[in-house]
Amino acid sequence: MTTRTEQAGGAGDAPDTLKGTALGALRGVGQVDFQASVWTSAVILAALWVESWEMGLFATIGAVVSTLTARLLAVPQDTVTQGLMTYCGVLGAIAMVVYLGHSLSTYVMAVSAAVMCTLVTATLNHLLVPVGLKAFTGPFCLVSLVMVLGAPSFERVWHGTPETAVTPATPTSPVVSWTDLWQGFFNNVGQIFFAGTWYVGLIMLVGLFLAGWKVGLFTVVGSVTGLLTAWALGAPAALIGEGIYGYNAVLTALAFGVVLLRPSPWNHGYAVLAAAASTGLTASLSVFFKVFGSHTFTWPFNVTTWALLAAVPLLPRITRAEDG
Repeated sequence: MTTRTEQAGGAGDAPDTLKGTALGALRGVGQVDFQASVWTSAVILAALWVESWEMGLFATIGAVVSTLTARLLAVPQDTVTQGLMTYCGVLGAIAMVVYLGHSLSTYVMAVSAAVMCTLVTATLNHLLVPVGLKAFTGPFCLVSLVMVLGAPSFERVWHGTPETAVTPATPTSPVVSWTDLWQGFFNNVGQIFFAGTWYVGLIMLVGLFLAGWKVGLFTVVGSVTGLLTAWALGAPAALIGEGIYGYNAVLTALAFGVVLLRPSPWNHGYAVLAAAASTGLTASLSVFFKVFGSHTFTWPFNVTTWALLAAVPLLPRITRAEDG
């Protein structure tokens, strides 16, 4: 999921191994947005602590546990150091506190989610390699879906639906205000991590620009595409403002615009098309996953990216990065 490769220290050197593990845990936060930059990762993690101490703490738990799991299972040093076995665990741990609430049992569930996300990341990457696809955030979606669906069956785990798991009832009016637009623009970035405060999204956007102007630009493109598509389709204005319809578009634009395709006008247009498609799919999957309070995790991003990336070999004008 990384946009670049940075060499880790020698595997036999204990201090370098410890440093690589620590870097992997931190980079795993940025790798949710495809970025291995330490500065970007640090800014995003700081933004999560600004959102709430629970969000920051559970993101940290997910990052540490996933990275240690990969290290204990002897995953190659470079893969661990780049955070490639960590990012799904970060999201999985955050999802536990969002959907199960803050309690002692949630810590156990978060650790379990982080471990399972690491294992399922290895599984999906192995299964998808023959067809030229990657796991993306699929492991997080699968693990979180299973754990959140099953939680109400266990009295030591389920303590009722927390407010954070419910999208408030809103008017269905598609009339979008200026406030909906500018807050939605930033919330589209933050909602990738379940953060619904506009200034948290702003901090994350700054962090993404630290990774490079192109990364920041396609974050902006994805957010604007999500806003415009949701508005054009008549989505509820309040949900547009909360970033519910745009966060998958941001991830999709970053995937196609920065990581997966070569830079060209056709490929950039394809990235915008993919971002718009993920926004439309968000509505469909929100109905399907209404048990989660209309939050669809990042399924729309995964489904859209898998489908449109699989089509590339039959589209001569669209070229993958590794074909350059």
